[in-house]
Amino acid sequence: MGTCNYCNTSSRTISNTIGYCADCIRNNFDVVWPQIKKVHDQSRTTYGLPTDPPRSKNGLQCGLCVHDCQIPEGHTGFCGLRRVENGRMRGGRPHEGNLYYYFDPLPTNCVGDFVCPAGTGCGYPQYSVSRGPEIGYRNLAVFYHACAFNCLYCQNHQFKQRTFSTKTISAKQLAQAAIKKTTCICYFGGDPTPQILHAVKAARIALKNAQGGIMRICWETNGAVQEPYLSMMADLSLKSGGLVKFDLKAWSKEIHFALCGVTNAKTLENFKVLAQLFYQRPRPPLLIASTLLVPGYIDESEVASIAKFIADLNPKIPYSLLAFYPQFYLNDLPITARSHALRCREVALDAGLANVHIGNVHLLAEDY
Repeated sequence: MGTCNYCNTSSRTISNTIGYCADCIRNNFDVVWPQIKKVHDQSRTTYGLPTDPPRSKNGLQCGLCVHDCQIPEGHTGFCGLRRVENGRMRGGRPHEGNLYYYFDPLPTNCVGDFVCPAGTGCGYPQYSVSRGPEIGYRNLAVFYHACAFNCLYCQNHQFKQRTFSTKTISAKQLAQAAIKKTTCICYFGGDPTPQILHAVKAARIALKNAQGGIMRICWETNGAVQEPYLSMMADLSLKSGGLVKFDLKAWSKEIHFALCGVTNAKTLENFKVLAQLFYQRPRPPLLIASTLLVPGYIDESEVASIAKFIADLNPKIPYSLLAFYPQFYLNDLPITARSHALRCREVALDAGLANVHIGNVHLLAEDY
C-alpha cells in the first residue's frame, strides 16, 4: 500500500518509491518533480551513470539521441556508453559493440509476433519462408547494454552493470553470427540508439551475406533516435520485411518524466515520421506500438490518449498492451490486473484502432 505525499491518497497502485499518485504528477508536476528526480538520480549514480545529459561548451556533440549530449574530455554521455577520450568520440562505433546476443527459436515472444512474418507468415513469400509461423528457424536477438532513458520499472535493468564493459563485438562479427536458419535480427536492450552506428553496419553486412534470402531487420526502441539514423532504421526494415516497434511508454509528458526521467517529445515526433511510411508496406506492417501497463500510472486515460494519437495517424497501425511485472525501483507495485488490461484494450479500440493486442497474458493478475 502506497501513499501520495501530495494529496495523502493511499492505494495499492501508488508507488512509495515515486511518492506521488498519477493525478498529482500530472496536475502538480513542478511541485512533485524535484523529489521524483532524486529517485532517478539515485538509480543512476548507483551504476556510475551521469544524472543529467552533459552540456559542456567545449564538449564534443554526440548527436545520436534526443539528449544531443555535449561531452567534455574524459566524461560520458547520459547513456554512459558514448564518451570522449583524447579528443575523439568513442563507444558504440561499428567495431566496438557493447552487447550480447543469443538465438530464439521462431516463433518467439517478440512484441510484434502477432503481426510479424516469423509469427504469422505475413508477407510470404517475399518476407517469410512459410505461410505460417517459421517453425525450425531462428531469430538473432541482439541486446545492447546502454539506453538514453532511465525507466524506474526497467524490465532489463541488469544491462546497466555492463554499460562500461570493455568487452566488444564488432559489427562484422555480429553479422557473421546470422548463419543458416536465421531469418531475422532483432535489436533491443537497453536500446539500440546509443549504438545505432554499430547496429546499422551489422544489419547491412548481414543483408549482404544473406544474398537475397530472408533476413528481416527489426527494432524494439524507445524511439528517441536522431536523424539520419531514424531513416536508416526504417529503410533497413522496409526493404527486409522487418518491423520498427516503438515503446510508447506514456502520453502525458509529466507521467513520462516521472517513470522514465526524460521527455517523450522526440519519441512522438519520430513515430509521426514513420507513420507516414506505413502504406509503403502495410503487410507486414512497418510500424507497431506497445505500452507497458504500469498499475496506477499508465491508466485508461493514458492509453486512450496514446491510442487516439496512433489512430489519427493511421488506425491500422498495430498496438500491443503489455503486462507490467514489479522490477527495479518500482518493485512496490502489483502486476497488471487482467481487468485493467481488458479495459485498456477497449478504450484503445474505442479510440479508433483496428488491431489492439494484449501481450504476455500469462503475467496478468486476477483483480485486486
